[in-house]
Amino acid sequence: MQNLFEKSDVLNAPVEAFYFDTRYDNFPIRPHWHYFMEIIYMLDGRAQINAGEESHLLFAGDMAIFHPKMVHAIYAVTSEPIHYAVLKFDINRLQLTSKYAPKMRILFQSAEGNPACPIYLSANSLIHVDIRSQILPCIHEIKEKDYGYDVILQAKLYILLSEIIRIWRKNGFDTSKLLPSNDEVDTIYTITEYMDAHCTEPIKVVDIAAKCNMSYSHFAKSFRAIYGQTCKDFLEYLRVCKAENYLLFTEYDLTYISQETGFCDCSHLIKAFKDVKGITPKQYRLQHKVTR
Repeated sequence: MQNLFEKSDVLNAPVEAFYFDTRYDNFPIRPHWHYFMEIIYMLDGRAQINAGEESHLLFAGDMAIFHPKMVHAIYAVTSEPIHYAVLKFDINRLQLTSKYAPKMRILFQSAEGNPACPIYLSANSLIHVDIRSQILPCIHEIKEKDYGYDVILQAKLYILLSEIIRIWRKNGFDTSKLLPSNDEVDTIYTITEYMDAHCTEPIKVVDIAAKCNMSYSHFAKSFRAIYGQTCKDFLEYLRVCKAENYLLFTEYDLTYISQETGFCDCSHLIKAFKDVKGITPKQYRLQHKVTR
């Protein structure tokens, strides 16, 4: 299964949302898997998806959900162009939930393999749900990165996922038997939630390994196999993402930003930011500066 792993650009942003068009993008999508969740929404054309043991034909208005670690592929069935919207995100990092309900990751983990929770949702099954208005604005928000874009992205994701859960509940998915998760118990598959919440603190890889009840060496090897990069690099990516918003929406200097985002000093921030984004924080700020 490891040779099917996809090291995705999702590791350069908390959420990815984009249009895929077979006239311009590489196609077909060969069998692969990744640790994050992926949702596709068909806009035009017809495509066949293979996911796990399932195979479905998607038409305009249909949606498919690929759970984390699910091997999946997308193929054409005719010569006509295919156009669809894509959402990719780490569901472990979605922490907001009602007090009576488990976190989203628990709900979707429990849905895997449940006949009441199909990964293929036809346009007809979505007729009373405005899926389009939840997915397409995500693409716009990521492209524009205007003030509050991250909040709007989170809101759209929660609405979309809640609508999916509602559809599954109508099919017989019993969420009442699912208990809220024990936040004291982490595994290597859910540890990104903890890392996201604490990355601005001086946490070390050995401490994260201990949270998973794993030795440092075993954790380091397993983390790289699952996430496609080292735990240290993933921590720096999380800190860079937080620094990015300071650069976009504040006038704080780099020394202050480095202190607020978990970097040991300004030089460390600059090096890590350039490694992830390809440019320095100063260049990034200048490129995205809005004249007010």
